[in-house]
Amino acid sequence: MNGTTGTTDDFAGSGGSTGAAFAAEIGDPAGAAFHHAPAAMFVADRTGAILLTNRAFAHLTGYRSAEPPRGPWPDLLADSDVERGWELHRLALSGPHESPHRSLRLTGSDGTAHHVVVEPRPLAGGDGAQPAGIVVMCRGPMRDEETLRAITELRTENSDTALWTLDLRTGELGELFGPSPLGRLLAGESRTLEECLARVHRDDIARLRDAMEASYQGRDYEQRFRMFDQVGDERWLHARARYLEGGTPRLVGIIDDVTEHVQLVRRLADRRRIEAAQGRQVNELAAKLVSATTVDEVTGLLTEEFVPIFGGSTAAVVLLQDGVLRAVSSSTQPNGTLQMIDGRDATDTSFPMGAVLQDRQPRFFESRAEVLERFPAVQELLHRTNAQSWATVPIFGDRRIALGVWQVAWTQPHHATPDERALMLTLAGLAGQALQRVSRQQAELELADAMQRRMLPPQLPDFPGLDVATRYLPSRAGWRVCGDFYDAIQLPNRRIGLVVGDVQGHGVEAAAAMGQIRVAFRAYATNQSDPGVVLAETNRLLTETGEIVFATCGYLVLDLDSGEMQAAWAGQPPAIIATTEGFEVWGPETGPPVGVDGESKYPVTTRRLAPGETLLMCSDGLVESSEVRMDDGLERVGQALRSMATDVHAAATSLADLAPAGRGDDIAILIARMPEDAFGG
Repeated sequence: MNGTTGTTDDFAGSGGSTGAAFAAEIGDPAGAAFHHAPAAMFVADRTGAILLTNRAFAHLTGYRSAEPPRGPWPDLLADSDVERGWELHRLALSGPHESPHRSLRLTGSDGTAHHVVVEPRPLAGGDGAQPAGIVVMCRGPMRDEETLRAITELRTENSDTALWTLDLRTGELGELFGPSPLGRLLAGESRTLEECLARVHRDDIARLRDAMEASYQGRDYEQRFRMFDQVGDERWLHARARYLEGGTPRLVGIIDDVTEHVQLVRRLADRRRIEAAQGRQVNELAAKLVSATTVDEVTGLLTEEFVPIFGGSTAAVVLLQDGVLRAVSSSTQPNGTLQMIDGRDATDTSFPMGAVLQDRQPRFFESRAEVLERFPAVQELLHRTNAQSWATVPIFGDRRIALGVWQVAWTQPHHATPDERALMLTLAGLAGQALQRVSRQQAELELADAMQRRMLPPQLPDFPGLDVATRYLPSRAGWRVCGDFYDAIQLPNRRIGLVVGDVQGHGVEAAAAMGQIRVAFRAYATNQSDPGVVLAETNRLLTETGEIVFATCGYLVLDLDSGEMQAAWAGQPPAIIATTEGFEVWGPETGPPVGVDGESKYPVTTRRLAPGETLLMCSDGLVESSEVRMDDGLERVGQALRSMATDVHAAATSLADLAPAGRGDDIAILIARMPEDAFGG
């Protein structure tokens, strides 16, 4: 044994004896075993001061047995392990229980750190007294432990992972194999559970504490939570731990920084939401293309509303008309760029749009250099725009007939993905179908418009003793011609026949039926003085033709000498009679619409139109709609007519502008006024 290890004044029970005396106390055989033990060992007193060391310890650390290191033995450990060494020292002195041990780093005399498993055991005092000190064995880790440590260090060295342990008795928190980058970032100098919980997000702290309480009952631990690191950044962490029993119940586990994963999941979720919103937007805009009724609507969708879907800055549509290009730009298109294209020969392939029209293949350019390499002629055009990338796709009609080109531009380099390219081609195809449909509808509307002009009176004749004004307003719901009509018929004996009607439906069929009814009215009115008979004969004619068509109408005969009106009504809105003093809603007794029942009769209602009074007859489109009740519409029309009762033409224009029921249906207006001196008074 060593006999020159120095004094041990503070060693409890040593009586101030030297190390040699202490060695003698434990006996020669024990001393020999201690000295020659293959494992590094040393003896320390209650304060941690080293009293004796063996030969293996000297070989391991470089400290000679005759001159053991001074100071408490935990000071020989690496800085991060000192507190753990003192913890082991206190546990060894605290009483008889399973010997604690811990893998620590022991620093030699040359500063080299040695990984050892430290196992302290108490040295019992006499007569049951407290332990006089401890004997500490420092053995090298077993091969499996070395392998585990190496793998663990490799796993945690450059990753967002740390291995941790929590003493459930003391609440002390630490890392199994020393500080890791993640551990330093999260815990810093903190060594207790409460210090770390203080930085947990307030919305997660209660859940973490509940889980920790369960761990105190012997359960394993797993939680995902948010915590603020040493620099104040919020991090998402996933902690897992296994409960270990023994002399010191504890949790041993792993903690991973999953912030990037959470952020990636959020980005993916945001992307899916954006894509879903874009999908809904595309569907809505595609539906608008399908229902578009004018060329301007189609091109407006392509140049304005579709552009944000692709993140573009501007767009233009070039249509093929009589072999030349005609440009339609968005409101944000820089001036001057399309002027060089507009009017150009469609067979000119020196520009991308002409090339696309000729070979019917889309072009996608990610940079100015790329487009210049293929089309040098665009150099001058590029001076007038700040665009950097372009997508130019053809617009086809049926049988792949080229109708034009749609071009989207970006102010930064842009790569059009396969999905973007496919969507552009799909939308261009829908636009081509819409343009062809609009063209066909336009031709039909022009035909119907011509029919309507021929069937309505081009200009009413002058009637001495009566001022008459008319207006016809087509619906704004898409069709420009419908089935509303009006007429004023010169009858014998200074009488005037006035009629306003509304044929069901819209378009060419309604216009044709309106022409038939108006001709029938004229034919029957010239041979019949009774307006009820005129309606009945017209009704019979419609029912006998076998066509499923009906119309509401109002017909009255006005005697210019007496002002007497005889009216027969077939479901038409009431008339309004107004002066500058007020107005009256006059509703003649009515029968069913003509064309419904061939046997219907139509009663005649009589009233006098006095000099200075103004009569209004109209179709229901003026005074009634799904949003406006007829009574309310009649009230507004009556008030407006009262203010202009002396000027029928101004009144007709004003009512056409007013259109209180909106323009969802076509409107026919007829206004007649008896002058104040109509009867020579």
